[in-house]
Amino acid sequence: MTPHAAAALPVIGLTGGVGSGKSSVARIMAEEGCLVCDSDALARQAFNDPAIRDAMLSWWGAGVAAPDGAVDRAKVAAIVFADPAERARLEALTHPWIEARRERLFAAPPPGTRALVIDAPLLLEAGLRDRCDVIVFVDSPLEMRLSRVREARAWDAAEHARREAAQWPLDRKRAAADHVVRNDGSPESLRAQVRAVLDRVRAG
Repeated sequence: MTPHAAAALPVIGLTGGVGSGKSSVARIMAEEGCLVCDSDALARQAFNDPAIRDAMLSWWGAGVAAPDGAVDRAKVAAIVFADPAERARLEALTHPWIEARRERLFAAPPPGTRALVIDAPLLLEAGLRDRCDVIVFVDSPLEMRLSRVREARAWDAAEHARREAAQWPLDRKRAAADHVVRNDGSPESLRAQVRAVLDRVRAG
């Protein structure tokens, strides 16, 4: 039983490899009437929270601050992806902040909402499986995933591999999923697959 079962709305969790196109699937789901929680966007907002910013500066010093006083996300990433203990400490700080805002968003979905969607890079790693009725794995070949992160974030193959190493192996994610969406074709193909998944989810 999820926290949202009383609203009779299924909760869908999105997972996949780094650069698989989860955000594209989330966008289609939003266009198809779902309420999407973008955990990446919330994580960026969390870095601007004074209490969280002050905690990070106390841990890692002024060297992680940008010239404007904000936390430099790239500098923090260099620390936490090199040290699992530091990554766990950051996640323990930010995940409750994100969870509180997700619960607030999902507490009052607009009329006609088809489903609630959690788009979170660490969906399974963060223990959100029990918050979801359905898990959707977004599958995409490595070459495509590398191309997407090079274009969107200027990451090279080494940075992509470092980020992906901090997550569950893809086979484990795929095995945990109820549905698989292939994101290696046309936008029309992806939309058709997402619609089919939503129809199956709503049919129970």
